[in-house]
Amino acid sequence: MKRIFIPLTVILAIGCATQHQGDTYTSDKSKSAVLAIKGQGFFTAGGTVLKTDGTFDPIKGQYNPAGQTLHADYTNIFYQVPQPYNHHRVYFLHGFGQSRVGWMNTPDGREGFAPMFLRKGYATYLIDQPRRGAAGQPSVEATVATSTLDQAWFTQFRMGYYPKFFSNSKFPQGEETLHQFFQQMTPNIGEFDIPKVTEALVATFEKGGDGIFITHSQGGIIGWNVAMQTPKVTAVVAIEPGTFPFPEGEVPTITKENTSFPVGGFGVPKEQFLTLTKRPIVIYFGDNIPDFDKTAELPAQNFWSGVRELAYKFAEVINTNGGDCKVIDLPKAGISGNTHFMF
Repeated sequence: MKRIFIPLTVILAIGCATQHQGDTYTSDKSKSAVLAIKGQGFFTAGGTVLKTDGTFDPIKGQYNPAGQTLHADYTNIFYQVPQPYNHHRVYFLHGFGQSRVGWMNTPDGREGFAPMFLRKGYATYLIDQPRRGAAGQPSVEATVATSTLDQAWFTQFRMGYYPKFFSNSKFPQGEETLHQFFQQMTPNIGEFDIPKVTEALVATFEKGGDGIFITHSQGGIIGWNVAMQTPKVTAVVAIEPGTFPFPEGEVPTITKENTSFPVGGFGVPKEQFLTLTKRPIVIYFGDNIPDFDKTAELPAQNFWSGVRELAYKFAEVINTNGGDCKVIDLPKAGISGNTHFMF
């Protein structure tokens, strides 16, 4: 499975090589060669069908719920197969407040991870999870929050002290670029139902076929769950996942002061956990995360410090049980300037 990990590291290096600033937005800044696509489309997977008792009457009761159905809680997948094709699939799952759009291009209009992988011959499967983006229909009544929290997420994503970016940040800067980034954020329609999302993602792999699973942030917990439930996940690449599974009774306690959220793992049966040792795993962390024995002023930085420490413990348990898990601290690997959104 080295074919996936080497390209990902190369892509991270290329993406961070130059700090992009300014407010000019175009739909094509890559100036790359033509990208040839031999097939593309959409499909849905998983989900629930609700039905109201009664008989549907299209003449006298067209809008009476009696006898009618509602399809909900499914995934929506946009896939592309390049030419040439290396016969490897890569599935991408977004994190909190995001949709598949984030994998398509950067906020300043350059190519994102999806087209970069296409250019390397991989078929890409971009997922909107249940109750998000193009898969927005929930099976429960829901409201959408309108709290003004853009700056909170700027902070949580380790972009800097709003409105200033960290001095080493390679995140594309400028008023219009930040405007584009904030408008990429997508609300969850209803609660983040982990079992339902997991079920729909398992169905996605069952329908789409074997592939490598790249997850981001909140999507990390779904990645672990899906990989433990289907062998069709051939490898996991987790970009700053928020939590990690451990065998029941072996969940470590992470004590970290002044964090923006609690830090912790979750327990699963040992037999289930061991399925994760059957495929390679790589976990990536970006910049501006303090060492675990140090406390930063920003609670968000301390949170990610605790999460990274948890990642090291997760990797240790995986590897002790015969698995293959690596944690890549990008600054230590010579790739600097990445925020939580390293793509």
